[in-house]
Amino acid sequence: MKRRTAREKALQALFQIDVSNSEPSSAIEHVLDGEAGDEYLTGLVSGVVENKAKIDGLIVENLEKWSIDRLATVDRNLLRIAVYELMFLQEEVPKNVILDEAIEIAKIYGDDQSSKFINAVLSKVKQNL
Repeated sequence: MKRRTAREKALQALFQIDVSNSEPSSAIEHVLDGEAGDEYLTGLVSGVVENKAKIDGLIVENLEKWSIDRLATVDRNLLRIAVYELMFLQEEVPKNVILDEAIEIAKIYGDDQSSKFINAVLSKVKQNL
């Protein structure tokens, strides 16, 4: 599985976890829909779930006039994935790749303003790390 696909599936799984309090393993299983699992996908989902408080704290520090609860569910979870990668996987994935991927996924799954919003928040997070 390509990392882009793993990120998209992770977004779908985290969305499901966020909305319906699903267990991470069942959310991953649901989004895979019979396909083979992927280590990067599993790592993203479990990493975000395990470090959610730390990740959300960093997101909140870089939001202007927004609370994390007011963010669209897609935007919130996409930010969580990208911030997790910036915090824990920057040895493996270049920071600019993380930002570019998040912005491109936001264009697919978010609304008209999502990609700009994601770019602005992640640029601040990247500078502050």
